[in-house]
Amino acid sequence: MNPDQASKTLLDPAGLSGVSRRKFLKFSGTLSAAAVITGALAACGGPSSTNSNDGAAAGGTVPDTIEATLAFTLSSGLDPMNASSAVGTAANQHLFEGLVDLDPITRQPYPALAKALPEPGADGLTWTATLRDGAMFSDGTPVTAEDVAWSFTRALDPANKALMAAFLPFIDSVTAKDAKTVEFTLKSPFALFPQRIAVIKVVPKKLTGDAAAAKAFDTKPVGTGPWKLDSADATTGLRFSVNDKYNGPRKAAAKKMVWNTTTEGATRIADIQGGRVQAVEAVPYINVAQLEGKVDVEARQAFNQLFLLFNCSAKPFDDKRVRQALHYALDKDAIVTTALQGYGTPAKSYLDPENKDFQEASTVYGYDPEKAKALLAEAGVKDLTFELVTTNTQFIVDIAPLMVDQWKKIGVNASLNTAPSASVYAPAPDGLVSKDSFRVLAASGDPTVFGPDADLLLRWYFAGDTWPKGRARWTGAAPTQIAQLLDQAAAEQDTAKQKDLWKQVLDLVADEAAIYTVLHTKIVTAWDSKKLDGFKPAATTGLYFLDAKRTA
Repeated sequence: MNPDQASKTLLDPAGLSGVSRRKFLKFSGTLSAAAVITGALAACGGPSSTNSNDGAAAGGTVPDTIEATLAFTLSSGLDPMNASSAVGTAANQHLFEGLVDLDPITRQPYPALAKALPEPGADGLTWTATLRDGAMFSDGTPVTAEDVAWSFTRALDPANKALMAAFLPFIDSVTAKDAKTVEFTLKSPFALFPQRIAVIKVVPKKLTGDAAAAKAFDTKPVGTGPWKLDSADATTGLRFSVNDKYNGPRKAAAKKMVWNTTTEGATRIADIQGGRVQAVEAVPYINVAQLEGKVDVEARQAFNQLFLLFNCSAKPFDDKRVRQALHYALDKDAIVTTALQGYGTPAKSYLDPENKDFQEASTVYGYDPEKAKALLAEAGVKDLTFELVTTNTQFIVDIAPLMVDQWKKIGVNASLNTAPSASVYAPAPDGLVSKDSFRVLAASGDPTVFGPDADLLLRWYFAGDTWPKGRARWTGAAPTQIAQLLDQAAAEQDTAKQKDLWKQVLDLVADEAAIYTVLHTKIVTAWDSKKLDGFKPAATTGLYFLDAKRTA
C-alpha cells in the first residue's frame, strides 16, 4: 500500500464512524484482505472475543489479561512495511521492533533491537548499528544483521511501493557488515537519522523474501517485540500473548491482551463504565464528564487536524487570496466550543502547539470576516458557490455545517458532500477529490503515529506527488521552494539553522493555504488505574501497553 492508499485508513481512520464494516471495506477495497486476516489468524489462535474473561480475578489473585476497546477496526494487513490502519499500526508497536523505536507516549527515541543508538561516521554519510545480544523472532529464529538490512532494502525498493519509503529518501543503501552489525550509507547527511529509522520494523527475511511469502506474512506476522499475535478479526479485534523469546528493554508485564474494536462511541463508554475493559481510546467529547470521577480520563493535545485542501488549478481557487479568505471567515474559537466541547485548538501553525518543533506561522488566520470579504473583492470574486467535500470522520461531520454557515456571512455558499475517506481519496475516476469538478475538501489527518518531527510531518503533506500535486493540483514556485527548503533542513547539522529553515516552510504553507490546518484536536483516553498499572494515554491514535500490567 502506498502513501496515497494509506491516507484512506490511518490518516483519516475515524472515517469509519457511522459506516457499516462491509460498506467501509467495500469502499476501501480491503474486504478480501480483512477476510484473509480473520481466517488465517483466527485459525492459529481461536476466534477473537469481544467479551474475554481470561485471567479474571479469583480469590484475590491478579488477573493476567489486559483488555481494551479501540475506536477503529482492523482495515489493513500487519506487514509493518505497509501497515496503515490505526489498529494495525498500534498492534505493530507491540509485535515488532525497529533498531530504534519511538516511545509511543513521550515520542523520544530509544535503542530497541539495537544495543545503542546508531553511531555516525565522521562525514555524516555513514551510520552503524549493532544488534542486541540474543535477539530472536517470536518463532525462535535468531535475528541477524541481514534481516535488518533486508527490512530496509525491501521497503526502499520502488517495486514494493512501500508506505515507509516516503520517510527515508536520504538512505542510499543498507548493508550487513557481519552477523550483528549494520551499516547505512546516506545520499546526504540527515541529522534526524537515529529517530527516523524507527519507521522500519525488522522482519525475518526468510518469511518475507518474495511476494507470496510477504502476502502470508501480512496475516501471520512474526516479530521481535514483547508480544505475539494469536488471532485477529476485522470485526471484533485482536488477541495477543507474551513473546517468551523477547529479551529487550520492554518485557510484557501481563500474559495476554484482548483488543476489542468498535467505531461506536457508546459501546466504548459502556465497556469502560461496565468494567469489561481497563482502557478505551477516543472518548466522545460529550461523554467526558460522564466518566470523570469514575475512571481516569485525560485529554492530550494532538497534531490530529481539520484541514482545508483546495483544487489550486481551478478558478477562483488558483488565487491564494480566495483560499485565505475562506480561512479568515472561520470563527475557530466558536467551532472548538460548539463542535468539540472545547477539546481543540485553533491553528497558529501547521504544527500543533505541543509539538517540540512548533513555531507560530507569520500568517495566523484569526476570525476576520471583513478581511475575508476584502480579499475576495481584491480577487474579483462575487457570489462564490462550490461543493465542500468532507470525510465522514465524526468531528468533521460535526464541524462542516458550522463552516458552511460562517461562509454564508461573507457571501459564500457551499453545499456538503460527505463520504467515507476511502471514497474521497480513491484514484481517478472514482475518488471525489480526483474528479475535475472537485473544488474544496475538509478532512482530518494525523501522521504523527510515524513520528513527531517537523521534517516528517511537513513531508507528508507538502513533499512528493500525492498531496500537493495529485490532490491539491498545486504547482509552481511555492511547492518547489518548500521541497528545496525541506531538503536543506534535513541536511543541516546546526539545530538553530534547521529550525529557521522549517520556519520558512511553516510560513510558506500558511501563506499559500493550498493545504492548511484550521484546528488541532485533543485526544481523550479513559482507563481504570485501579485495575491497570503503568498505562499512559497517547497523543496519537491507538492504545499502548508496553509498560502496563494488571492489578488485583
